[in-house]
Amino acid sequence: MRMAARTLGLGVAGGAALGTYAACEARAYTLRQVSVPVLPPGHEQLRVLHLSDIHMTPGQTAKQRWLRGLADLQPDLVINTGDNLSHLRAVAPVADALSGLLEVPGAFVFGSNDYYAPGLRNPLRYLLPDDGSRNTSTPQLPWRDLRRVFADAGWIDLTNGYGTLEVGGVRIAFAGVDDPHLGYDDLESVSGPADATTDVRLAVVHAPYLRVLDRFAADGYDAIIAGHTHGGQVCVPWVGALTTNCDLEPARARGLHRHPAESAPGDPGSAWLHVSAGLGTNPYVPFRVACRPEATLITLTPR
Repeated sequence: MRMAARTLGLGVAGGAALGTYAACEARAYTLRQVSVPVLPPGHEQLRVLHLSDIHMTPGQTAKQRWLRGLADLQPDLVINTGDNLSHLRAVAPVADALSGLLEVPGAFVFGSNDYYAPGLRNPLRYLLPDDGSRNTSTPQLPWRDLRRVFADAGWIDLTNGYGTLEVGGVRIAFAGVDDPHLGYDDLESVSGPADATTDVRLAVVHAPYLRVLDRFAADGYDAIIAGHTHGGQVCVPWVGALTTNCDLEPARARGLHRHPAESAPGDPGSAWLHVSAGLGTNPYVPFRVACRPEATLITLTPR
């Protein structure tokens, strides 16, 4: 009896310690830095801040404060890959937290948690095969208001569309799609060769489904910028992510990779792929394990 009680006590203590760690990890906001060689020779470097999966609620003051501080990085460009909202009153906190960055040129797409409020869900379902069901029965979030905030700041809306910017003397061609996780992507509307007259070609998507990555890589985009995966959110040491919540393999759940995975720089029909682990979580599952929330400063360098 004493052994059983001791074992139970150790289990409870261990579970409590793991829960405390996972909750703290979800608030350990981290800035990552990577370099991507996609600029023509002779161009100056370009600093791109990649934001994703903020999942803001009004009371997340620490996250809002950390986001405001990112303006001090003075990036040349901001790319936002969606899931900014997790609450009906989250637009104002997002706009305030990003106020300094909204003065910088930018481009954006939306994710499912810009459109629909998060719901209570068993987190173990993410480890099961995708049954195709999506959370569209919860209240709609004020995504139109958020789009107005971004558009009024001059950010390019890449919802199933194109855009062009000149930043730091670099002409950038963009293409993007609406959220593939909800099936809102219209690849036909953006299919075709990337604009070869520009200096660099970037594709933007929330959820990195293979059909979208394949299309953009085949069309000649130099790099694809995505989010959605939360980096797996719960990772196992020496193993990594267990899931991506899409058909991208867990080995590429976050960070800089190639697409297709076995391709090399310069291979026809291939591209760089950057997947952000994002800054937030579903408010009903507010923890991370071995997968800190992140924003990434991507430095574009000459090829």
